[in-house]
Amino acid sequence: MKKYILLLCTAFVLFSCQEEKKAEKETKDEPIIEKEVEQKKELTPAEQFAANIQSAHQTSDFKSQEAVQFQLDLMFGGKQRMKAKITMLTNSSKIKIEKEDGTVLMYDNEKVSLFPEENNYDGARFDMFTWTYFFALPFKLTDPGTNWQDLNEGNLNETTYDTAKLTFGDNIGDAPDDWYVIYSDKQTKLMKAAAYIVTFGKDTATAEENPHAIVYDNYFSVSNVAFAKDWSFYNWSEEEGIYGEPIGSAKISNLKFLETEDGFFKAPQESVEIKK
Repeated sequence: MKKYILLLCTAFVLFSCQEEKKAEKETKDEPIIEKEVEQKKELTPAEQFAANIQSAHQTSDFKSQEAVQFQLDLMFGGKQRMKAKITMLTNSSKIKIEKEDGTVLMYDNEKVSLFPEENNYDGARFDMFTWTYFFALPFKLTDPGTNWQDLNEGNLNETTYDTAKLTFGDNIGDAPDDWYVIYSDKQTKLMKAAAYIVTFGKDTATAEENPHAIVYDNYFSVSNVAFAKDWSFYNWSEEEGIYGEPIGSAKISNLKFLETEDGFFKAPQESVEIKK
């Protein structure tokens, strides 16, 4: 009996050793997989400035929505420049502007169209992209093709703000030679103003002779996202900042997020393409 137990124990030990060697071999034969650690680019101070503004405006919440719609009442030179309902995807890839006079401007991510054709006017393409860009600017500061530099400070109405300059890479948008000087509140990080030039239809040197600035006021929130209710436009210079009386103003109202139906941004067959 003792001899039988001894043989059984010996067999068990030999079996265990073989299993350990087998497990060890399997472990050695398994490839070692090294996890790639994503290396995040270290932001420059000017790039961090832009990221802080986007965070303050809750850009991730804005972009999680499909589309946004609002009423724009725009005055320039004491005259009504535009009164319209604007609907746009939050990534700005599609836009519909329904003007009070019945003119409809459409952008379908490929071309700009206007309906009806008899309402065509100079500046239609400018209207399509300029005012919607001013609206969406706080959410587009780190889009592909944006370049940041010259982190500094600037004064507006005797208040000091953080500033940085935004330029664009080649072939970005309709006017890649435009530049902006962005102002942000030192405490809230919300965008306060944007000085800019408009190169649409002109060369950079000519545009830089007459820079303007848009000032954002009276912020409100919809679905946790910050929007400015009132815009004011001024002449601007690097030395003086904004100066003189306002040259224009705009008011945002009836703002809401929504989902659009299929074909919402499709231009009617009777529309005309606006190429410039």
